Amino acid sequence: MTRRNPQVAVLVLEGAKPLDVGIPAQVFANRPSMPYEVRVCGAAPGLVTGGDGLSYHVAEGLDALEHAGTIFIPGFREPVTTEPPATVVEALMAAHEHGTRLAAISTGAFALAATGLLDGKRATTHWHYTKALAKKHPLVQVDENVLFVDEGDVLTSAGAASGIDLCLHLVRRDHGVTLSNHVARRLVAAPYRSGGQAQYVPRSVPEPLGDLFASTREWALAHLAEPLTLEVLARNAKVSARTFSRRFKQDTGYTPMQWVLRARVDLARELLERTDLGVEQIADRVGLGTGANLRLHFQRILGTSPTEYRHTFSA
Repeated sequence: MTRRNPQVAVLVLEGAKPLDVGIPAQVFANRPSMPYEVRVCGAAPGLVTGGDGLSYHVAEGLDALEHAGTIFIPGFREPVTTEPPATVVEALMAAHEHGTRLAAISTGAFALAATGLLDGKRATTHWHYTKALAKKHPLVQVDENVLFVDEGDVLTSAGAASGIDLCLHLVRRDHGVTLSNHVARRLVAAPYRSGGQAQYVPRSVPEPLGDLFASTREWALAHLAEPLTLEVLARNAKVSARTFSRRFKQDTGYTPMQWVLRARVDLARELLERTDLGVEQIADRVGLGTGANLRLHFQRILGTSPTEYRHTFSA
């Protein structure tokens, strides 16, 4: 637990997403129980065009960053093609040099990465943009499976709702578990969510996949409960195992057995959401054999357990 300057600045950039702006502004708003003060600012005072049809009228410009102990950079639209203004990059770097903590929510990571302060460090962003962030800023070690990353003086979170997890983490870091739990109750949020953002990606097997061997993949999806080896798949595709393995990976980005494993986990996800089957029954139905095996692969791929997943997503 470390105490620091209680001033929090929320930096609203062009195209800012409303939820990303609102989360830190509400979490850290000053009240008797919250030892913080929030200032919402922009690259300059005045009107900032936001995303989703909303605009923001900010009273302060970058001068507000000079007084902040923590600066939040909310996500914004079109992060791949939008560059933050040079004045914003310079202001963030100057604030960091003077000991200010920088925290990006969702695609705000792109603006933070533009400063170079994430180079050589782990970071995350919304799962839809993780590959784009890694491509645009190759020196950043992008982790697509976590809700947030704390690198001490620079922090990043995944999609918008995980901004709550990041904010609660910072309250916990600054003032301990009691206050962070109090804030979580006020927000009607979990004090600490288990698992990473991989569990929120619609499918573990990315779409669209290439057309090659599409019929074999479709056949495999209908036979996941059966033993599916490389040889079995290659036989269905009517090619050698070596050719199938090489061309399958070129076409999908996964080895055949990696793809089968993720397809089985996807089917298990659906059964957890839509049925009352036990973990052992589901493991058998998806071809993973035992509940222990299912738990192992769930943790590796989704960063959570089948039980936690069902608790979060079941109807």
